[in-house]
Amino acid sequence: MKINKTNAARLLDKAKISYELIPYEVDENDLSAIHVATSLGENIEQVFKTLILHGDKSGYFVCVIPGEHEVDLKLAAKASGNKKCDLIPVKELLPLTGYIRGGCSPIGMKKHFPTYIHETCRDFSYIYVSAGIRGLQIKIAPNDLIREVQAEVCLLYIE
Repeated sequence: MKINKTNAARLLDKAKISYELIPYEVDENDLSAIHVATSLGENIEQVFKTLILHGDKSGYFVCVIPGEHEVDLKLAAKASGNKKCDLIPVKELLPLTGYIRGGCSPIGMKKHFPTYIHETCRDFSYIYVSAGIRGLQIKIAPNDLIREVQAEVCLLYIE
């Protein structure tokens, strides 16, 4: 089966970063990372979701966290140099990033935003992030992703 490359994949090719494109079955009623992990037969702790937040000082920024967790807004604000922050409304996602809900990749947004990735990414030899469309994930070494999106590794939730 031929998989069409997404913009995120083309950017990784250009940066000479090795990755795999992994398709999965989309469930329009369940766009969660938990569904993605189950479809892939992978550990949910390795399937990361991409969230866009808006801080009171810095403006927009990106948090990449394991799929079953919720971002801790206080920790995200602190990491990004804000006093407070909130997730952006879904309707702002596409015009801001070029991606839709369930297909938002930390790689290749319309504009580069400061990016923060949860520290557990380093516990694994590879993690998954969206390839930029629903139904396709990028399997990538965490350090390669960190380098490509210029992410800061930090604590974004507490168990």
